[in-house]
Amino acid sequence: MSTKKLGMALGFILARAVGAVAQPLAAPATPSLPPAPDAALPADATPLGPRIKFAEPIFDFGRVKAGEVVKHTYAFTNIGDQVLEIHNVQPSCGCTPLGEWSRRVEPGQTGSIAVQFNSANFNGAVFKTISVACNDKTQPSHILQLKGTIWKPIDVAPQFAVLNIPPDAPNASTTVKIINNTEEPVTLSPPESNNPAFTAEVKTNQPGKEYELTVSTKSTLPPGNVQGIITLKTSSTNLPVVNVTVWANVQPVLAIMPPQITLPPAPLTTKTLPSVTIQNNTTNTLSLSEPQINLQDVDITLQEILPGRAFSATLAFPQGFTLPQDRQTVFTVKTSHPKYPVVRVPVIQMPRPATLPATTPAPAAAPPAAAAPPPAPRVSAGPTPPPPPPPLPLPSR
Repeated sequence: MSTKKLGMALGFILARAVGAVAQPLAAPATPSLPPAPDAALPADATPLGPRIKFAEPIFDFGRVKAGEVVKHTYAFTNIGDQVLEIHNVQPSCGCTPLGEWSRRVEPGQTGSIAVQFNSANFNGAVFKTISVACNDKTQPSHILQLKGTIWKPIDVAPQFAVLNIPPDAPNASTTVKIINNTEEPVTLSPPESNNPAFTAEVKTNQPGKEYELTVSTKSTLPPGNVQGIITLKTSSTNLPVVNVTVWANVQPVLAIMPPQITLPPAPLTTKTLPSVTIQNNTTNTLSLSEPQINLQDVDITLQEILPGRAFSATLAFPQGFTLPQDRQTVFTVKTSHPKYPVVRVPVIQMPRPATLPATTPAPAAAPPAAAAPPPAPRVSAGPTPPPPPPPLPLPSR
């Protein structure tokens, strides 16, 4: 019986093995591939961002009369693929924005920047710039240009009559030209001055076209600046009155630079060598001699830079020098000028900066004493057990 069962089991196992060999093998799984790139865009395409392009970055307004206002609008296009933002428009002197400019421009759209230029205070060739700040990373600051020529119906050249007068000169004079730029002949009336220190006369160079105005001082003026205005009436309807500003600078006899010697705070940390320049503005030559200072241990070197015209005095203050406070210290030098026989230059010393008193740090506060621990809670052990009973007596024998 056991042999029969063993045979049946071996047959069953053999049949299973034969079936497994006859079964076909399963096909291997196909690996997943990445999606194909979009054929509409190139593989290396990158965003352009905002891009600004001006149709006319340079505007030449030609020739205009002084006083006219020039207006112009600069057009630009956003050739990028993102929104273009104009952050600021900053013109140079004489040119200002006219109203609002386009601040946000979509891709492919156009914008505008309007400006105006007032030519009232200009003459001849002018050149102005307008700076445009935007979010275009390739050119965040773009420069626009505006240029042209300003002309006046009647021009004064130079614009001001300037007189640099030596101190010993009895008077001085200068000339300016008055030019008629129109085709109509112009006549001028006799000039008038609002300051009695000046006088003026006009001479004709070309009848109706060019005149020469001579401005002079009437008498010797005190040192300093003196101003005035010369007025001439014209036959021109474009400019009926011509005003010429006169400015006279009367130089001092001797110019002392600096007028005061200032030393660093005492005591000097190093040797200090301040210098004083003495310039002769008169028409006569000058000589200097006997440089002195009412101090000891201070050396003086006098040098003639331009013979009879300019001199330099160098003072040597030693290291550790402190200016005395009980008297005034003055550097002096004698001159050959009869009205200024001695040049005096005071000497001062800067005060030492105040120092704050040293502060002693406050002692650290002692840490608070540790609090005593609270008493341990009393634990009740229950009722006291009764004492053990006395031992029993041993039985006697």
